[in-house]
Amino acid sequence: MLMASAAGQAPGSSWSKTFGGTETDVVYSVIQTSDGGYALVGYTTSYGAGGEDFWLVKTDSSGNMEWSENFGGTGNERAYSVIQTSDEGYALVGYTTSYGAGWRDFWLVKTDSSGNMEWSENFGGTGSDRAYSVIQTSDEGYALAGYTDSYGAGGWDFWLVKTDSSGNMEWSENFGGTGSDRAYSVIQTSDEGYALAGYTDSYGAGGEDFWLVKADSSGNEKWSKTFGGENDDEAYSVIQTSDGGHALAGYTDSYGAGGEDFWLVKTDSSGNMEWSENFGGTGSDMACSVIQTSDGGYTLAGYTGSYGAGMYDFWLVKTDSSGNEVGSRTFGGAGDDYAYSAVQTSDGGYVIAGSTESYGAGKEDFWLVNVPGPSGGGLIYVAVGAAAVIVVIMAFILYRRSRGSSSSAFSSMTKNQVGASTRNKYFVFSSGASIPVLESPGPPCTPRL
Repeated sequence: MLMASAAGQAPGSSWSKTFGGTETDVVYSVIQTSDGGYALVGYTTSYGAGGEDFWLVKTDSSGNMEWSENFGGTGNERAYSVIQTSDEGYALVGYTTSYGAGWRDFWLVKTDSSGNMEWSENFGGTGSDRAYSVIQTSDEGYALAGYTDSYGAGGWDFWLVKTDSSGNMEWSENFGGTGSDRAYSVIQTSDEGYALAGYTDSYGAGGEDFWLVKADSSGNEKWSKTFGGENDDEAYSVIQTSDGGHALAGYTDSYGAGGEDFWLVKTDSSGNMEWSENFGGTGSDMACSVIQTSDGGYTLAGYTGSYGAGMYDFWLVKTDSSGNEVGSRTFGGAGDDYAYSAVQTSDGGYVIAGSTESYGAGKEDFWLVNVPGPSGGGLIYVAVGAAAVIVVIMAFILYRRSRGSSSSAFSSMTKNQVGASTRNKYFVFSSGASIPVLESPGPPCTPRL
């Protein structure tokens, strides 16, 4: 029996819904559909034919399930990306162990508007090939990105596959060196080419670095850029920005306050870094998705081990057009809750999707959270600079007073020290409450295999 339920109301959300059975059901991607509803994709072990199956869930605009479909064989299949296609159907991509030539193969599934499979195609060699991102291209075909150890120069290489509108491969290209290079996100750029983002340990300054690869319309590499420090830095999402540049999001272990921090990198159209900003506390904080918002700023979605109610909580961070933080919020319960994808809604709010161990019917369930726009009390929006420091100080004082403590811990700090310290140690809600840091190690934002 399919289960869909309202989760315990997350503070600051309009609504939240869980979907799943008694086992493990994890969502990795959400889109808003043309009818104002939502489509979510991930994998399920509660339903289907095999150990893990693709699971596509369609909801109305209030998050109520309209239908769901699973796809797979007797092996394991995980879907990581979904798009709505020009014919109002859906395209899903991930990997399969039930079909294909190798241990794991790219798997592209096309459905009609009701989720009925129209066709599927797999791509790969005798090794392990995993797709994480799909787009519909300007010629009505598809582009898939992930990584391969069947082809290329190294242990893993970026792999870009281009198909026609029926899923037949037109060409493919791999990019990488002798190390491990993994692509997690692809977009088609305004010049009809492609941009791929992930990480490389073949090139760059550290163990793993953000890697942005730009290709032309035939998949030929035009340029590539790495970003990172001496430790590990991994990119999971890329977009083309309104000025023709790019924004990448992931995590950094080279910069910031904690073991891993959200890292947002902005480049120009040639991939040269214009600025970067990190966000996080002393725990593990992983950004999995970035969007450019209607005001020209950016919103990052992921999960945090530094703030919130549980070991890991959904974390949504809003910035201005220069990457300065202007608001954030956590959502979650006593268990682990991982956000992987977000979209901006028509009211200026957001819908976030990920997995929850805090709510639902099973071990992990799909979790869809709606966050109202600024007028609905969703994210906190504060001025950057001295005013922001005052807001944080006042919130901290209220927090300490509510527990019978003084705020004298601030007496020896300068204004700049207060601004830096409090952002990394306390999360401020729009209600004025704050939550202390929860320090803990965490899994990588990479979808768990």
